[in-house]
Amino acid sequence: MKGVIVKCLAEMVTEKFGKNKWEDSLEKAGLPRTTFFLTTQDIDDAVTMKVINSTCEVLGITLDQAATAFGDYWVNDFAIKIYQPFYKGFTSAKDFLLSIDKVHVMTTQTVQNAHPPRFDYEWKNEKTLVITYKSPRGLIDFFIGLVHGVGKYFKEDLTVTKLSSDKVEILFS
Repeated sequence: MKGVIVKCLAEMVTEKFGKNKWEDSLEKAGLPRTTFFLTTQDIDDAVTMKVINSTCEVLGITLDQAATAFGDYWVNDFAIKIYQPFYKGFTSAKDFLLSIDKVHVMTTQTVQNAHPPRFDYEWKNEKTLVITYKSPRGLIDFFIGLVHGVGKYFKEDLTVTKLSSDKVEILFS
């Protein structure tokens, strides 16, 4: 996994709970308290998950709560700063979500060892979209958090239902 994910987590935890909580999370994961992650750095998936799980323990939250908070922070605070051009031109959550597969391809074309999730789209009806999340990492709950974050960004009330370990249904209002 790329370091940008853990870097975002570090920024979120530090900003919302303080530097000590982030350092406690690193220590609990078996890493030095001063560990710093670069955005394009390759980080073993197991290490990333260990940091995420230790953060949940330190903060006293569930993995679902962490996924929701991360998704909101990624879309509305972190990514908008470093991926700002990819936000331009979208006026709705629907349009934005339908572009994420292309955005992942574009943003990682020149990044060595990048393996972002991929997405397939299927319309059930004009207001209901099923997105298939394709990644061996199995982080669909973090994707669900991102979808909620996109809804918040566009000030739209989205109903998001996890259909399976790789499918999410989104009802647009």
